[in-house]
Amino acid sequence: MDFRPLVVSILLFVLAGLLEIGGGYLVWQWLREGRGWVFGAMGGLILFLYGVVPTLQPAHFGRVYAAYGGVFVVLSILWGWRIDRIRPDAGDVVGAMLCIAGVGVIMYWPRG
Repeated sequence: MDFRPLVVSILLFVLAGLLEIGGGYLVWQWLREGRGWVFGAMGGLILFLYGVVPTLQPAHFGRVYAAYGGVFVVLSILWGWRIDRIRPDAGDVVGAMLCIAGVGVIMYWPRG
């Protein structure tokens, strides 16, 4: 069994998530934390790239974006833990696990 398409798909989800969260974080820093306009401009460019990456997924728009929502939840919790130093609690962990299970069903459920 060739797992390469699955691995590429997962990597694309992770890349899209990092681009969206990273770009949003830079815009947040610009508008909420008073950082320079360069933060906002870079955030906007990174958010544009986020919009491009999901188009490389093999499924249709609705399925990709529905599944991506679960990936975004998990990556946001991890970002908060690593960058903002806010440790996830049990509810965060259980919720993230449910989201990843949903991603697996939505994207990778065998279809005829």
